[in-house]
Amino acid sequence: MKELIEKINAEFEAFAGEANQQAEKGNKAAGTRARKSALELSKLFKEFRKVSVEEAKK
Repeated sequence: MKELIEKINAEFEAFAGEANQQAEKGNKAAGTRARKSALELSKLFKEFRKVSVEEAKK
C-alpha cells in the first residue's frame, strides 16, 4: 500500500507541474501531459480504493 501511495504522490506532482505550465504559460503540450496524468491518477485512485477496502477487512 505504501508503494501505491508513493506512485500517487509522484503522479500528482507531475500533474501539478504540467497543469501549472498550461495555466500560467499557455503551454498546450503541458495540458496534454496533465490530462494524461489525470487519467493515470484516476486509475491509481481506483486501485487505492480496492486495496484500502481489502486492508479494512483484515
